[in-house]
Amino acid sequence: MTDPTQPPADGQGDQNPQQPPQQQPYQQQPPQQQPPQQPYGAPAGQPAGAVPPQQQYASAPGAPLDAAQDKQWASFAHLGGILWFLPSLIIWLVFKDRGRLTDQEAKEALNWQITWILAWVVSQILGVIIGSFTFGIGYLLFSLLIPWALYIVNLVFSILGFVRVNSGGTYRYPINFRFIK
Repeated sequence: MTDPTQPPADGQGDQNPQQPPQQQPYQQQPPQQQPPQQPYGAPAGQPAGAVPPQQQYASAPGAPLDAAQDKQWASFAHLGGILWFLPSLIIWLVFKDRGRLTDQEAKEALNWQITWILAWVVSQILGVIIGSFTFGIGYLLFSLLIPWALYIVNLVFSILGFVRVNSGGTYRYPINFRFIK
């Protein structure tokens, strides 16, 4: 007699094609319990469930910039003013402790960008206020023409600063409030 769970040896299928063949039961094993692991950074004698002490992680300072790199990043801080204040801010934050010239020039460029942004905001506010009294002529002047003139001034001063620092000097903007000292 043949086993009903085994397929026939002659390769022919079941007599009943509607019924799928039975499968063997899956052998389940009980889940393995993992031993408690040591927390990362915990001393070897500390129990596994204990919270490790708070550690102070300080980033390692970057290597000091050589003279050529210092001049390069200092000049890029001025040139970045064309793209608003973010390039000057990023260069100052990243390289202020690594090069004396970069710290000095990036601060100068960042202070100029802050001064320029404040002048731009004031011109927009004045444009709205004066434009409401002059039926649009004040708005045209203060909200369109003066901001473009301010942008051209920013562009010229940023390029002058880049050229002066790149040639080995320093650059001071003619009108600049020192917000960052």
